[in-house]
Amino acid sequence: MKPLLVLIAAFVVSILGLYLVTDQWNMILAGNMAMSAMLLFTAMGHFVFTKGMTMMLPDVIPFRTGLVYLTGVLEVAAAIGLLVTSSRETTAILLILFFVLLLPANIYAALKGIDYQKGTHEGPGLSYLWFRVPLQLLFIGWTGYFGL
Repeated sequence: MKPLLVLIAAFVVSILGLYLVTDQWNMILAGNMAMSAMLLFTAMGHFVFTKGMTMMLPDVIPFRTGLVYLTGVLEVAAAIGLLVTSSRETTAILLILFFVLLLPANIYAALKGIDYQKGTHEGPGLSYLWFRVPLQLLFIGWTGYFGL
């Protein structure tokens, strides 16, 4: 829920701020600024909630903690890439692929009842997927619309 709120709030602030500065409605830049803000927000979680995010990956996956850190760094890189006009399209394509690849981890976490912030098995469970799957689709659609 928090990433969605960050995305929407950042979009509203960006679109209004850009209009005040340029006297134009630059939806594409505002959309990319908003996604960048959301990515920076979620990237922080990879470094703050590392234990819980590591639990979101099955034990058979090697180097789980390293992967959590790596995906955090990738989110920061994507946040930057979306704001650089020459790399926006490539970044958007890679980010869409990234969002698709993250969905199984979210499904696994829901099946196991992972609360990534607390690092426990007391999360919301399968009901979380009713929100998370549409949210992931929104992120993919948003990235495609504003980034491609």
